[in-house]
Amino acid sequence: MEQTKTIKVKCPAKINLTLKVLNKREDGFHNIDSIMQTIGLYDYLTVSVSTSSDFLINLSGTSDEIPYDEKNIVYKACRLFADTVGINSGSISVFIEKNIPVAAGLAGGSTDAAGVLFALNNLYGEPLKKIELHNLCAKLGSDLNFCLEGGRQKTSGRGEILKKLPFENFNVSLIKPIDLGISAKEAYVKFSDKVNLSNDNSREGFKNDLEWAVLDDYAQLQQIKSTYPNSMMSGSGSTYFGIGFEFAEENGYWVKNSLPAVAEGVQVVRI
Repeated sequence: MEQTKTIKVKCPAKINLTLKVLNKREDGFHNIDSIMQTIGLYDYLTVSVSTSSDFLINLSGTSDEIPYDEKNIVYKACRLFADTVGINSGSISVFIEKNIPVAAGLAGGSTDAAGVLFALNNLYGEPLKKIELHNLCAKLGSDLNFCLEGGRQKTSGRGEILKKLPFENFNVSLIKPIDLGISAKEAYVKFSDKVNLSNDNSREGFKNDLEWAVLDDYAQLQQIKSTYPNSMMSGSGSTYFGIGFEFAEENGYWVKNSLPAVAEGVQVVRI
């Protein structure tokens, strides 16, 4: 008789309150010094495991902007968990309710991957300790460790080394050009290129080095910055955030106002 167990988790977006790029590492990543904060914008994952003779991973969801196959970091997280724990039969199904924009600097993919690791560990009876979950997170990407923990953290290394900071309540507003996504790879390549070419001190005026790296290349980002000079880009972009003010609704832009800072990372949804 087939048995199915299901859990639903909510996976928060993050913003970078500061982001300084220190140097390039031998593994191709960059060492960073960043303060990250989780906010009340969530993807929701419904994760089910059931018995079957073969091992299967099935992804589905609400977004037409992400793949639902082995290219998805959620799929990779399922595979890594199964390999680590020694699961070779049964079906894992994940439904992704996508509310965090893609390629937006808000850790949408990373938080979903951290969320599915958290969910699977719960469904399989917690075979992995928290430190072991963090080890898997670090293998998959730079922001997963932070998304697993949440709150306000000083992050270093390539983002996987965390130091918890005191939590502060505030509201944040977000704005993003609908048709513009920037990958982390693109932003870091532009950062390296600009560092090599630049002889001025303009970088010192930015709390986010990657904003300095990409701003000159995108008129839509320049429009946001000129209209809201106190706004700041999150991560590799293309989302800007503001604290203490709201963005006006405007055609061509996705806007979310008055989202709270939250003290948690990935959590079970209590129904």
